[in-house]
Amino acid sequence: MERAMKKPSVYDLLQQKGKRKFLEMHVDDAPEAAAAQEAGIDILTCEVDAELPAIRQAAPNLFIQASGPRNWICSPDEGIRRGFEAMELGVDAIYFAGSLRILEAMAKEGIPVTGHVGLVPRWATWTNFRAVGKSPEEAAGLFRKMKALENAGAWAVEVEVVPVKVAAYLTRNTKMLTEGMGCGSACDTQYLFSSDILGTNRGHYPRHSQRYADIPAALAQVQQMRVQAFQEFVADVATEVYPQPRHMVDIDDATFERFQALVERI
Repeated sequence: MERAMKKPSVYDLLQQKGKRKFLEMHVDDAPEAAAAQEAGIDILTCEVDAELPAIRQAAPNLFIQASGPRNWICSPDEGIRRGFEAMELGVDAIYFAGSLRILEAMAKEGIPVTGHVGLVPRWATWTNFRAVGKSPEEAAGLFRKMKALENAGAWAVEVEVVPVKVAAYLTRNTKMLTEGMGCGSACDTQYLFSSDILGTNRGHYPRHSQRYADIPAALAQVQQMRVQAFQEFVADVATEVYPQPRHMVDIDDATFERFQALVERI
């Protein structure tokens, strides 16, 4: 399928399940979102915060799913309200890693909700930060959780740091779009964080991450260029190298004398 020029819908994405691999990226600001759209990314994730309107404006053709802090949604009614508010801001789906009863309430109101299985960082106290699903029992638990999300009405599920064979099985056995991070190429999307790609992550770089740029080094170089330019300006003013005649506007002596004569009459 040729890349659509218009923003895809949930329907559009699900119609392509199993037919193509979608590219997904978490972005932190509008410049990253604009770069993602220009580069050919299909799906963005971000936070529901002050950056969201600018991200939406910067990437009008991309599908965006967004989430809030852990205490952002704490009840079914709050989930419905928050979901509709986010959609008014341009979000296409709500990322939610909480309870099934809240997810189901949102889905019943027509809000597209994305669930999460495998390594869920905000719930890592129950698993630690590790691959999830390496034992038969744990893999079966992932399957049960995935089916519970599907039955509750989720349209998609992030599958994070799950063994490739298990992730592939989950993908084949659900109608949901599976968003894969750290699962090889087994899922419907290939998902990474912009901070890992750009080298801006100041924390741990997970095994599945890949750095393609060193933005902090480039920004440090730009900052040094700023300092050097300012220092040269300071030195030029001190030595009267700046300003030069080409930087100034002046008037001839006769005009200045007439000016003085007029001023003396005031």
